Amino acid sequence: MDKKKCTAVVLAAGSGKRMGGNVAKQYLFLGDRPVLWYALQAFEQNAIIDDVILVVGQGEIPFCTQEIVERYHFEKITVVIEGGAERYLSVKRALDAIEERAGSALDPGVPDSRHSGYVFIHDGARPFVTGDMIRDTYEAAVKYGACVAAMPVKDTIKLAEGVEFAAQPSNRKQVWAVQTPQVFETPLICEAYRRLAERLPALHRDGIEITDDAMVVETMLGRRVKLVRGDYRNMKLTTPEDMAMAEALLQSMHG
Repeated sequence: MDKKKCTAVVLAAGSGKRMGGNVAKQYLFLGDRPVLWYALQAFEQNAIIDDVILVVGQGEIPFCTQEIVERYHFEKITVVIEGGAERYLSVKRALDAIEERAGSALDPGVPDSRHSGYVFIHDGARPFVTGDMIRDTYEAAVKYGACVAAMPVKDTIKLAEGVEFAAQPSNRKQVWAVQTPQVFETPLICEAYRRLAERLPALHRDGIEITDDAMVVETMLGRRVKLVRGDYRNMKLTTPEDMAMAEALLQSMHG
């Protein structure tokens, strides 16, 4: 059986306000490469991935094309597009590009070669994605249709009640920290985001916040999403402390 097309959507549109400074976190240097390079390189080198859609911030297409895509010779990046103000808007624009390429809206019920395949959605600020994670999430997506990289939390988790008082503790074995990549059948994730766009006003009115792609699939389609073990090192770089940890991790991995 032929492998279906796998497209990686790498999100690099965040402003990185918590990181401080004037440079977006994905363009900060980690070792001798920009943070964004590491995730792009992982997908570039992986045989499972056929092409990459890179989503960048407003006005950043020329810079990213020259300083990332061309400078480091990424051949799998087929398009660089501007993202939206929120993460889900950036993902929606990438999915719109995939549907435009297919020539029509992708319907989960239509058995068409244009409609087959998988989408890997990954945060560009997670530089330590590995080939094993890409393989494991791909295999889970083929089997279950929807999956996310995640890891069991190490700490005891308590929910807050009222003015930050601890409520009953959660069962640590049941609490996982979600990572990326998050991988879905292409028509499945396209349909979920199509429904999200229609229901956004109602969700905002009800105070429901969409935080990741798995939640879109769960909320819009009622589909269960398989948890796939990622790696505790697969951290998202958000603060200067994260950068310091990443530098130390990078040195340990290549030391």
